[in-house]
Amino acid sequence: MIQSILDNDLYKFTMQQAVHMLYPRVDVEYVFINRSHTPFPKGFAERLQIEVDKMPGFRLTREEKEYLDQTCYFMTPVYLDFLEHYTFDPNEVSISQDNSDLKVTIKGPWYRTILWEVPLMAIISELYFVMTNARPLPDEQIKEINLNKARILSQNNIKYADFGTRRRFSSSGHEGLLRDILALENNTLIGTSNVNLAKQFKITPIGTMAHEWIMFHGVLNGYRMANPAAVESWAAVFHGHLGIALTDTFTTEIFLSTFDTLHAKLFDGVRHDSGDPIAFIDRVIEHYEKLHVDPITKTIVFSDGLDIEKAVHIHKHCVGRIRDSYGIGTNLTNDVGVTPLNMVIKLAKCRTAPDKEWHNAIKLSDDLGKHTGDSEELAHCINVLERGI
Repeated sequence: MIQSILDNDLYKFTMQQAVHMLYPRVDVEYVFINRSHTPFPKGFAERLQIEVDKMPGFRLTREEKEYLDQTCYFMTPVYLDFLEHYTFDPNEVSISQDNSDLKVTIKGPWYRTILWEVPLMAIISELYFVMTNARPLPDEQIKEINLNKARILSQNNIKYADFGTRRRFSSSGHEGLLRDILALENNTLIGTSNVNLAKQFKITPIGTMAHEWIMFHGVLNGYRMANPAAVESWAAVFHGHLGIALTDTFTTEIFLSTFDTLHAKLFDGVRHDSGDPIAFIDRVIEHYEKLHVDPITKTIVFSDGLDIEKAVHIHKHCVGRIRDSYGIGTNLTNDVGVTPLNMVIKLAKCRTAPDKEWHNAIKLSDDLGKHTGDSEELAHCINVLERGI
């Protein structure tokens, strides 16, 4: 199911480097959230544990290290040496099952546990379809679906990347998707979040930061200062590389309230991951113009539950106004005739050092349905931010 230590999304490695450099003493706890309350078959937890116990067998090879060194110019020699000796520790993962309810938690040092999320979700997704005897469409039909999507995106000159590792139908299907797209002449695929597949197909690995980066800074710096602290820490590690800032952890309005001219010029653009994308475009363009930054020099990366029709609709609103690109996930890697799992693994708690207290980590987003975390802490955060505006 997992093919390599690099069978993971780039943003987990980039954040791991940043955590390793800046926050080596932080401990965290992640939790699995089954948003659609999908029932898991009997014995799923035991089968999942077997797959988790295999993870220490994936180690960074010399060839893979050389690939990262040559391709990911933002990775430091110190980090690559660390990654070369990194081993997954199954003791950091707790798995249980109560009837059809699956419970998974990950707990330990942040610089170590950060790599579990994506491969663990990919395993859960693929194992679910194996154990429920899911029957995908015939291979030729899936290939035509893949090619049709690639043709539409190409015809509309839409630049996009595959972001679908976490909820893919299978690792082999993921590989087949990229093979199909790349076989199309003049395709507009710009890369994949999956580092192993980027290496295999000689395309660009793509990714920057995720919500957990800003969520942690909310605990460390307080909710009002979380966004500026997070982007400044990111810049301190990557010095202008990987310059796409995530906006919606504590709502876009809060993000933009501290996204000043310095940050607007330093970062290449922003990522949209919740809320109305059309309203977001207008709001971001207005903000850049207010700061006397030409929006056409900046990029919005869209990644919120995209399908091809949504991407085309959004693109038409961007043309001639601001650059746009798209991270399309589940609709690319799990459009095979089954119902994909609606699940996430999110940061739930953290402590800034082993001798410090644990604190709840939460996320608001621009969509009420994607608020994540302890309900009392969410209410406290909203109150703090509302009083500060």
